[in-house]
Amino acid sequence: MHRLLSWCFSKKKSPPVYSADLNPTTRSLPEANKWILSEYILGKLIGIVGVHPYPLDELLLMCSTLAYFKPDMVIEWGTHYGKSARIFYEATTYLNLKTVIHTIDLPPTAEHCENIHNDSQRGLFIRNLPVIRHLGDGLTVARKIIAEVNPKLVLFFVDGDHSFASIRDELNGIKCMAPRAVVLVHDTFLQGSESGYNCGPYSAIKEFTAQHQLEYQATILGLPGMCLTYWL
Repeated sequence: MHRLLSWCFSKKKSPPVYSADLNPTTRSLPEANKWILSEYILGKLIGIVGVHPYPLDELLLMCSTLAYFKPDMVIEWGTHYGKSARIFYEATTYLNLKTVIHTIDLPPTAEHCENIHNDSQRGLFIRNLPVIRHLGDGLTVARKIIAEVNPKLVLFFVDGDHSFASIRDELNGIKCMAPRAVVLVHDTFLQGSESGYNCGPYSAIKEFTAQHQLEYQATILGLPGMCLTYWL
């Protein structure tokens, strides 16, 4: 708290860097230093990406996941404007990680309600940054990347189609291709079946983690929602 207050009333543009991870050998569940990461998110990250579509708790979960697991690769699908890829780029830079970031999007001609057809807007937040961009189906491209590189630990960020069947198949596909993996799924807050909205991702992650007896953690009490699961 002292560090946060002293930074808030100083003239520094961004908070100082401190270790944001806690020793995994003394923790049975993932845990990161949320105070330090909060200073970073407030001091720099929000100024770059804002809080839409990822509010504060989701930014903190994304940063904490990187800080604890230290993946050597991120593979995400659903590039859109490139905000999530930018978050991973900025956070790994702050944490001094050598993580390689891949982002996969649909071709601009593909018909999908959230696909951006205007090339000038696609990946806007990752222009001229060392983020490797791909076009195609998320699982198909991810399999090719893993076959070519054979990374030790991948963080998968699933934020493409939001139907139950699609998310279920993507999670099962990740489980088959990666013997060790960390997975973040977006849009997992359940408003209730009567809302007719956002039911697919929640139902898919619940079924998947129950089926494979995996731990999962989630943001709560509001849209859009994000869940973390992993197998090591």
